[in-house]
Amino acid sequence: MYTFGELVDIVARLRSDQGCPWDREQTFASLKPYLLEEAGEVIRAVDLQDMDNLCEELGDLLFHVLIYSQIGAETGCFRLEDVIDGICRKMIRRHPHVFGENKDLPPESWEEIKKREKAEKP
Repeated sequence: MYTFGELVDIVARLRSDQGCPWDREQTFASLKPYLLEEAGEVIRAVDLQDMDNLCEELGDLLFHVLIYSQIGAETGCFRLEDVIDGICRKMIRRHPHVFGENKDLPPESWEEIKKREKAEKP
């Protein structure tokens, strides 16, 4: 069974000079329709409760996260580690009832926390 690290390496190789010409020419913008298509296929698999297909489609969606992150690293915009750090920070921040010091607090709604965060941004 392959690992997450091996998948990251596969995506990097696909984008390398020795990789796939199609993958090398992709940009954030050129991948948008495929990302939307894959997200739709995930939703269809959920609606159909087709767990085998859901597993496959989630893999395709994960590929998009990784190829976008690879392009981000190549262009100096961001790295996969930045994506991971950002989502970890967001999940912890938006779940103070789980990760905060006072676990007895009632959970706030996701939308309430989002609104507060946007108001606090400079």
